[in-house]
Amino acid sequence: MSERTDRRRLGLAVFDIDNTLADTDHRRHFLERRPRDWEGFFAAAPADPPLARGVALAVERSADCEIVYLTGRPERCRADTVEWLARHGLPEGRLWMRRNSDRRPARTTKLEVLQRISRGREVRMLVDDDELVCQAARAAGFRVVPATWAADAPELRAAQEAEGRA
Repeated sequence: MSERTDRRRLGLAVFDIDNTLADTDHRRHFLERRPRDWEGFFAAAPADPPLARGVALAVERSADCEIVYLTGRPERCRADTVEWLARHGLPEGRLWMRRNSDRRPARTTKLEVLQRISRGREVRMLVDDDELVCQAARAAGFRVVPATWAADAPELRAAQEAEGRA
């Protein structure tokens, strides 16, 4: 049996990126402005420091799960995000991103992806910092591990819910 076939038998561990694996605190100021500077916010993402607890959990779970990344970042940030994950030693895994024009709340878009990927595979856990995403996933029957190790980011939370941008 090939390694790829063997990995397909594993359950999935799904990880958010912003404030779960990547510390967005240094770019919060872009969201405190009116209007919010989304281009600046996402352009600064490659400089995010890693969050040690989130990275360690992803590495640990890669021993018995296939890792999947589920982010509210727009698709236009894919190259920077893939490079950031590799640079910080995160396990390889499929990356699900928001369509550039999708402005729905993260709890809606992420739950849709979780339901889609769980049709053929067991989702063993979702790790996310957004409480509304966590609540929606729990209500749908998914096991949730809240990422409580990042600094509180009310501007990001409000933007995720009201503007569907992150």
